[in-house]
Amino acid sequence: MAANPDDKKVISVRIKRKPPEPTVEPTRLFSRDEVRLYVKEFVDSWIRGDLIIRFPTAAELAKQTPLAIAFPTDPSVNQELKIKEHYVDQMSVIAGIKPASDDEHEKAVDEVFKMLLMFRSANRIEGKIISNDLQKKVEDLEKTVKSQSKLVDQITGFLFKPKPAAKPAKKASAS
Repeated sequence: MAANPDDKKVISVRIKRKPPEPTVEPTRLFSRDEVRLYVKEFVDSWIRGDLIIRFPTAAELAKQTPLAIAFPTDPSVNQELKIKEHYVDQMSVIAGIKPASDDEHEKAVDEVFKMLLMFRSANRIEGKIISNDLQKKVEDLEKTVKSQSKLVDQITGFLFKPKPAAKPAKKASAS
C-alpha cells in the first residue's frame, strides 16, 4: 500500500514536570525550645529574686500622657496596675496556674519573651538571669568541694595521726 500523505506519524512526547521548589523556611535565630528555655530562666530568676524588674510607675506614665492634667483621677495609676496585672497574668498562664489552651499558653510564652526583650532594652532589669545550667554547675562544684574537703581531712588525719608510744626495751638480765 502506498503511504497516504495525510497519515502523520505520531510522536509521543513526555514532559517531565519540575519537582516543586522546596519551601525554604526562614532560619530562626532561636528555636521554639530555646525561646521557652529563656522564658523559663527569666521567670525562675525573677521568682528567686535574682533579678528585679522595674515596671513603669504611675509618675513615669503620667509624664507620657498629657491627659493626666485634664482628668481628676489619674489614669496612669490604672495603666501601672494594668501593666503589672498583664505580666502576672501571663506568668500564671505559663506556670499552669491559670487554665489556658495550648495556643494561649504558647502566646503567653511569646508575650513574656517580648516583655523580657522590652524590659532589657529599656534597662528595666536589674540582676542576672541565671540559667539552670549555671545553677547545676554551681551545685556540682559545691559537691566536688565537699568531697575533696572530706578527702583532705582523711589524708591529714592519716598523715598526722599520733604514733603509738615506743615500747621500752627489755633490760638484759645479768646472770
